[in-house]
Amino acid sequence: MYFLYFRGGNILVIQWGGFMTCLMHLFRFKIIFMFLLVCRCSVGMLFAQGLNIESRYSPLNSKRSPRKSTQYIILHTTEGGGKGSLNKLRKYGEAHYMLDVDGKVYRIIEKHRIAMHAGRSMWNGQTNLDNISIGIEIVGYHDKPLTQAQKQALRELLRQLKVIYKIPDDHVLPHSMVAYGRPNRWHSVSHRGRKRCAMLLGRDDYRREIGLLSKPAFDPDVRSGRLKVADDYLNKVLFTVIPIPVAIQEQVGATMIARGRSAWDIAKENYNSPGTVYIFPNGTQKRGNEITDWNKIPPGTQVRIGEALPEEEQETEKVQVIGKDGSSAAEIAGSAISRESTIYFTTDGQVKQGNELSAERLLSLPKGTGMLVGYVHGGVIRSNRRSFDICGPRWNLPTTFYRLPDGSIRSGDEMDERSIPLGTMVFFQP
Repeated sequence: MYFLYFRGGNILVIQWGGFMTCLMHLFRFKIIFMFLLVCRCSVGMLFAQGLNIESRYSPLNSKRSPRKSTQYIILHTTEGGGKGSLNKLRKYGEAHYMLDVDGKVYRIIEKHRIAMHAGRSMWNGQTNLDNISIGIEIVGYHDKPLTQAQKQALRELLRQLKVIYKIPDDHVLPHSMVAYGRPNRWHSVSHRGRKRCAMLLGRDDYRREIGLLSKPAFDPDVRSGRLKVADDYLNKVLFTVIPIPVAIQEQVGATMIARGRSAWDIAKENYNSPGTVYIFPNGTQKRGNEITDWNKIPPGTQVRIGEALPEEEQETEKVQVIGKDGSSAAEIAGSAISRESTIYFTTDGQVKQGNELSAERLLSLPKGTGMLVGYVHGGVIRSNRRSFDICGPRWNLPTTFYRLPDGSIRSGDEMDERSIPLGTMVFFQP
């Protein structure tokens, strides 16, 4: 062990054997304060014992509100390499930690603040788990095991966080277990299975390797009827014992559209992303955002997910548009088409909730109509009613939207609370 020793304006490094001599000189030169400062740093190093950890905080770190409570740790896989993933996670503040393949850990958002990592999430009736959880991104893929270095580092990082926040093992969950999807053209109700992120970390054998000895035995939101299972394979991986060879066998051919296997089954919520490429049997290619008629995709079409693009792949909500994200309101919102929680931005400048529109109008909304599904209409900002009064610490999240008096729509992370115009409408996730 080494200590820093200050003398005559110089910094010397001494070994443990010279520790008592160092103490004598410290008292002699009356710099006890400096010694205590070094001791304080040593305590911090002891806490990080076993971790190669570095702070690479996001520019958004200081803008993120503190969490009121921490009940869960959510595990993610980046589905990409370390360098690009770190840049993206830092840019958007999408995790508290990133764990690279060599076991190195990066701090991205301070652990007591909110990071935007869980997206549309629910567990045991609680939604928006970003507000009550820590997110750890692991460089790798949902269907590939962790490296040995990652297992060791993750085990230690989890040990520390579980002690700090008193989190039991069955509250450390893979993202795929808590993410859920809104109604869409393939599923008319809210559903579990929109992502397979970190799904192998729901298996008992993988969890034991990172020091987790228990897990949920079932999905409480599916059992209660709040959600429906939309990915049977994922449900098996998370809540039954599937031998790995069988799991791999079930995945064979899983990237080709066929009878009973749609674009959503393969790409999940990224089916219409520009990062998802469809290669048709005749050799032509289209990106997800270039396809408008999903009923005409021929069997045999190959689907490639996660093609390289500018940094636009972050998981966040957006205003969906009829004619771009679906041919009709029903295709985009499913059974939620007429609900109060579905917001419509009409082409003539109106803002309406689903329960305010007749069935006839809902079925005839024109192309260009914007939609938010699963949102609260928080009303308008006034001189005595600011954005924080409407939606609390969610006011500046990228999943909160503002419709300005000029008709433009902006997300919370683009807003300065002091300069939001009066009369601006606020929409946020419950």
